[in-house]
Amino acid sequence: MAHNLFLGMDVGSSGIKGVLVDASGRPAAVAELPHGISRPRPGWAEQDAERDWWAGTAEVCRRLVTGRAAQIAALGVTGLGPCLVPADADGRPLRPAILYGIDTRAGGQIERLTAELGADEILARCGARLTSQSVGPKLRWIADEEADVWAATRRVFGATSYLVSRLTGEYVLDHHSASHWAPLYDQTTNAWIGEWAGRVAPGLALPDLAWPQEMCGAVSREAAEATGLAEGTPVAAGSIDSWAEVAASGLRGPGEGLLVYGTSMFLTEVGSPARVDARLWRTVGFAPGSHNVAAGVGSSGALTAWLRELIGSPPYDELFEEAESAGPGAGGLLALPYFAGERTPWFDPDLRGALFGLTAAHRRGHIFRALLEATAFAMRQNLEVMREAGATIASLRSSGGGTLQLLWPQIVADVTGLVQDVRAGSDRAGVGAALFAAVAVGAATLETEWAAPGTPVVPRPSLRGLYDDLYGRFLELTLATLPQAHALAAWQRDHREPAAATRATLPDQA
Repeated sequence: MAHNLFLGMDVGSSGIKGVLVDASGRPAAVAELPHGISRPRPGWAEQDAERDWWAGTAEVCRRLVTGRAAQIAALGVTGLGPCLVPADADGRPLRPAILYGIDTRAGGQIERLTAELGADEILARCGARLTSQSVGPKLRWIADEEADVWAATRRVFGATSYLVSRLTGEYVLDHHSASHWAPLYDQTTNAWIGEWAGRVAPGLALPDLAWPQEMCGAVSREAAEATGLAEGTPVAAGSIDSWAEVAASGLRGPGEGLLVYGTSMFLTEVGSPARVDARLWRTVGFAPGSHNVAAGVGSSGALTAWLRELIGSPPYDELFEEAESAGPGAGGLLALPYFAGERTPWFDPDLRGALFGLTAAHRRGHIFRALLEATAFAMRQNLEVMREAGATIASLRSSGGGTLQLLWPQIVADVTGLVQDVRAGSDRAGVGAALFAAVAVGAATLETEWAAPGTPVVPRPSLRGLYDDLYGRFLELTLATLPQAHALAAWQRDHREPAAATRATLPDQA
């Protein structure tokens, strides 16, 4: 039987999705399994790597692979990130995974490491300042706060590298993910910074490095029994989900941005001419010498999930219809989306969300629309900062669960003034992971585009004046509430009231 299928596995914030792709990039089968994010304390965001990531991946694999194992030429993986899983010498997790920038627990470690190593030196070597998105401070947090865990730690993983380890037994991390592991990875040399690693994580052996599209191992006998895959199936190193979406989109050069609508929102310009800027992230790409500029809104789909759960979980279609009826400006209601602090350009874990202008006349459709508009205002601010740094984004390709309803991309288009080519759905990260696998075994190249047909979404000039005014008010409200947001964040930390676990997001959302 011919090996003519490629499997891409995507571990997202809200679940596992697997995509079987044929040699032309068309999905042949899709399977998924939901999970969620645990928030045991304010500022914390965690998942269980064994249960949520590996067991879920194994189950989704079994659903897809039955009767097809001999046809699968290679496997690629992708996942949310950058995350951190400390593990023992056998690769067994020692605590729940600490998630990406929405987990803000390591504020003290960020301050101390920045003082120790120097803010300018970190920016020059790592391409970004230390923030809640950086893995290094979270490693230091474990050493400082969980001494027993740190004493037993022998390996450290992200979501993708943990799956690679379970599938192949290899201890490897891709370069793109590693470029988020500041202050451990040097973007100018594409190597670990040994002297800094010795100060951040003394005695810890960091993983070997590979490019996302390189083969790093093969499915072991144990993994084959768990997943139904054939033993010996090649496995690509893979990468963070947003980078897998870049691969699937076909974006390889400057001028176009990829905007991913997920639990959080992510924007990147591939091969960007932008200079290093402390308000943004700089990452490496598919090969030595390649760089990108990126920005992220900390809460987007998480906001809609929060509201939906709060009001009894009505269908999303219903909420989007009501938001459409509420009209531009949401009846004079303005929201701040900082429910988990904010990533770029603020890098402030103590920003907090708000709904301003509420009256008894407002209904849930107004609130839902105000939250959608808030994410658009936050993305406009990021676009402006990226352009100030030298980015050349003039149009956007969009993907992710939030594109299943075109109202959200339309709002972002109206607020930013940019045309969007919407590739609706949430399987694009899985398709990108499958493309990594195909490249790894020589069945495709990085010039191959496995992009779904797009739907153009064009800004409406008639709304420009309204949204310009509201955007200005959005920035003013952020600055005006900042002192109170910081005070309330400190109160929340002091009281340490457990937050309810979030177990749902937008359907099919990464």
